[in-house]
Amino acid sequence: MADKAREDEAIRGITERLTDAFRATRSPAEVQAAVAKAHASFADRPVREFIPVLVERQARTLLNESSD
Repeated sequence: MADKAREDEAIRGITERLTDAFRATRSPAEVQAAVAKAHASFADRPVREFIPVLVERQARTLLNESSD
């Protein structure tokens, strides 16, 4: 349970960081959707330690691609 809480907190932090980083080009809802999509893509992975790092990378990629 502590691992899930830690992961959830990390995902909230990622959402806040990316919302700030993409403030000029993306709405908070778009950022939240990108983070949720990235996080969902790792739902079935048994090892959870690096999920936040992978989610942030994937969400950044999604947000950068959609701005081109």
